[in-house]
Parts: sequence; structure tokens; C-alpha cells
Amino acid sequence: MKQTGLVLEGGGMRGVFTSGALEYLLESQMEFPYVIGVSAGACNAASYISRQKGRNRAVTVGYADHPDYISYKRLLRHGELFNMDLIFDQIPNTENPFDYTNFFSSNQEFYVGVTDCMSGGTIYYEKDEMREGLNKILRASSSLPFVAPPINYDGRILMDGGLSDPVPVIRSVKDGNEKHVIVLTQKMGYRKAPAKRGMWYFRRKYREFPGLINIIENRYLIYNQTLDYIHEMERKGKAFVIRPLELYDVSRTDRNRTRLERLYHHGYEQMKKRADELEKFLTT
Repeated sequence: MKQTGLVLEGGGMRGVFTSGALEYLLESQMEFPYVIGVSAGACNAASYISRQKGRNRAVTVGYADHPDYISYKRLLRHGELFNMDLIFDQIPNTENPFDYTNFFSSNQEFYVGVTDCMSGGTIYYEKDEMREGLNKILRASSSLPFVAPPINYDGRILMDGGLSDPVPVIRSVKDGNEKHVIVLTQKMGYRKAPAKRGMWYFRRKYREFPGLINIIENRYLIYNQTLDYIHEMERKGKAFVIRPLELYDVSRTDRNRTRLERLYHHGYEQMKKRADELEKFLTT
């Protein structure tokens, strides 16, 4: 039976906090037999599993001020804020090669959550199911409404996994893990507010996808209930949670390398600072 799951939240560019935390785990040669993530959390997990030190920082912080990485001009012309071809094709296959061999030969289980636009449910792809479509699934899990188009894959229309399962700890529990190491990208006390502004336009733009509309309308409930669940797990000693103490004003679409570097190093230092506490959690 699996013992401990590593659970990773998304958060766009706030995910550099997770990048730093995972970098410390890599340097410490600390592996988890089970890893699950959505959106930026899933992308960070991939380079952690392929054991490529420094890669997460290089492909996020290192590209943040690249003129084609985040572009409002591109959003107007192509319907995507992030250059998804650059991020999920050009970078991993040419500019900063991803180690597919190391990734798929790893003994670690890895699940990526995506949202089915028709049903609104979460679909999880396991590592071995992604041999022919890893980058497309990671792309789907990172495709938020308004800033990226939906992805057609496996006979489904998919978008960001964090919409329907923002912190996939319940799936980790269902898969038999008894303990959970959870990396969040919001500070303690954060609560998501209901989506109000622009919902009329959202319903119009995505009228073909009833499940997606339902998820967006109820996203704040799902997120806040998940946080309550995690808090209860912490209280019972079943969850070890790493979260930022400071966000340095980093937003989901931030391009400021100075702020991103600070948040990245904050994630690294938080994991390092709590390393002994984590070791105790894992061994008791």
C-alpha cells in the first residue's frame, strides 16, 4: 500500500514557489512514490520526476521576461496569454530539453488532473498513459479560460485541472495514501471569493461547455472546501503543508523576474527550514 503522496497546487507564475520547494527535495534526493498535481503544479512535478535540477527555475523564472512567453498582444491575436507552443513544445523539445527517458523510467507514480469541459469533472492521467501525449496533457492542465483555448485530446475537450480539483488531495486519499505532503501557492488564511464580474460573458463565450460553466460558478466553494479538508488533515497529523509566508506581490501572470526569484527562493528556503519537521512527519 502506498504511504505518502506529494500533492501540488497550481497557481500560474506563483508556482515558482513550488519550483523552489521541489528543488530542495531534488538536492536532498527525497523521492515520493506517488505525485499528483494540476496546472503549474503538474508542470513542476514533471521536472522533479525527471530529476532535472534547476530546470523548473530555468523554464519559468528564466523565461518570464521573454517577449513571447506572456504577451497581451498574443492574447488579442491568438486567444492565449501564454505562448503555449513555446512552453509545451519549443522549450521541452529544443531549447531546454526535457529528459523523457528519465521521466518515464522513474518508479514514481504521477497523475495529472485536467477538467472535462462537457461534464465539469476531473480526469486524471497517470504517467504511463501519457507516453504519447505528455506535453499535450500538461498543456491542457494549464489552459485557463480566457487566456488559453481548450485542448482536444482523447475524444474530450479539456482545460485547466485546477478549475475542478484545485489541490488534488482527495484523489491522493482515494488512491490509498495515508499521509500527504501538500505544497500550496497561497498564504495561510486565503479564501477564494465567488466569481461575479464577467460571468455573463463567460456563460456566453463558453455556452457549449455546461460543465465548465458550472465549475466556474462553484469554483470558490470547491477551493474553500478543499482548504477546510486540508486543515482538518493537518490537525489529525495526516498532512504536512508547505505554503508561502509571503508572495512578494507575484500574480498568476507575473513577468517580473526579481519578484519571481524571491518567491522561488522562498519556496526553497521554506522546504529547507522545515526539512527536519518533514522527516519526522514521514517517519512517525
